[in-house]
Formats: sequence, structure tokens, C-alpha cells
Amino acid sequence: MDYKKSKAPVNTVTRNIMDLCKDTGNIYESVAIISKRANQISLQIKDDLSKKLAEFASYNDTLEEVFENREQIEISRYYEKLPKPTLLATQEFIEDKVYWRDPAVASASMSADDIL
Repeated sequence: MDYKKSKAPVNTVTRNIMDLCKDTGNIYESVAIISKRANQISLQIKDDLSKKLAEFASYNDTLEEVFENREQIEISRYYEKLPKPTLLATQEFIEDKVYWRDPAVASASMSADDIL
């Protein structure tokens, strides 16, 4: 996914707590959902960056032979300018783009016939 095209702000934004807890009914559940999604986004961005930088890896370089590659610098700058994973996850949560479910509610709504 191209996170650069996301509508997430680059800076910290003050949010209304009531907007965050309207779907779950509990601000702590909302924060837990957002934090889990932020971890997923962070791992995905890290994997993408690692794959792109692995192309520039040279295993026989010594300290004297190491030089800066312009393409490598541009890739690093691109990832530095991306919004933070927490901001991306919060924006996705507000826009209802995050799928989540509460297993306690799902199991409580099952009847005895569903279990058998």
C-alpha cells in the first residue's frame, strides 16, 4: 500500500475522544485496536524498506570503500517523510477501514444450537 497517498496528517493532531470510541464504546478498546494496526503498518513499512535497501547491500565492502548512493538516500528520505504508523492507523480507524471484532461479543451471541 502506498502510505504517501494516505490522508493521515504528518504532524500530531488533537482528536476528539468521543469520535474514537463511538464504534467500540470504550476508548481503551479503540486504542488497543489502533495500536495493533500501527504495529502491523510499522512491520510492513520496515519490510518494504529492508527489501529496497537490500538491493544496495554489498557484502565485501570495507570502511574505506563505503560510499553514499544517491538512490539509497532518496529511498531513505521517502520513508522519513511518511506519516508515523500511529497516525496512519488512527486515520484508518476513523475512516472505518480497519476490520476488528470482539471475540467475547461474538461467542456470547451464539446459541446452544450453534455450539453443537
